[in-house]
Amino acid sequence: MTLLRERRDDGIEILRIDRPDKRNALDDATLRLINAALADLSRDAGLRALVLSTTSTTAFCAGADVTEALDESGGVARMEAFAELYRLVEHVPVPTIAVCVGNCVGAGAEIVAGCDLRVAGDNLKLAWAGARLGVPVGPARLTQLVGLSRAKDLIYTGRSVGAEEAVSLGLVQRTAPADQAEAAALDLAGLVARQSAQGIRTLKQMFRDLESTANRISYENERLLDFQRNGTGLPQG
Repeated sequence: MTLLRERRDDGIEILRIDRPDKRNALDDATLRLINAALADLSRDAGLRALVLSTTSTTAFCAGADVTEALDESGGVARMEAFAELYRLVEHVPVPTIAVCVGNCVGAGAEIVAGCDLRVAGDNLKLAWAGARLGVPVGPARLTQLVGLSRAKDLIYTGRSVGAEEAVSLGLVQRTAPADQAEAAALDLAGLVARQSAQGIRTLKQMFRDLESTANRISYENERLLDFQRNGTGLPQG
């Protein structure tokens, strides 16, 4: 298994990506495990908060595993799974918290931006690398977090952002040494879990509605799928 699940007594769920030899780059099988877990959790009335993490502090997620050998239909299916991942992260009805350690690149950066809150390790290397391959991804989530001008800078250049700059941009809510970042995220999740369960779910829905996040992600996902079906697409091994 390349995804580990842990449920705490306080209603906090932890999902840990476990492909350390690939810096947690997402292959088709891991994508489907994450999507199934997120779909399951979205139906879970006892869920209070969700922490997305990793078994290795060297990387939260280094993006798509472009070394995976896929035929044309497999490449389209993988992109469909990525689009579903972005939709499902946004759809989780409770606050989501990303543990941002090491490489958070490409799809990893998109998951980070799709979460409600973020905790950065001191080894953070956060980058929106899609422009290098022509991938039409990023504006739907990042613009709402840092504003239009800053989002353009990060998405157009693909440059790496460390923990200190992530704080200055307002991207992260906490920082910690890399080996303590998950614990800091769990402390933050604990603060959420102590609030009114229904109140938090109502507030999450209000943020979603007021910011039109579902519509923004749907628009970007359409562009992503067209890029894979009719454009150059992601490499397929």
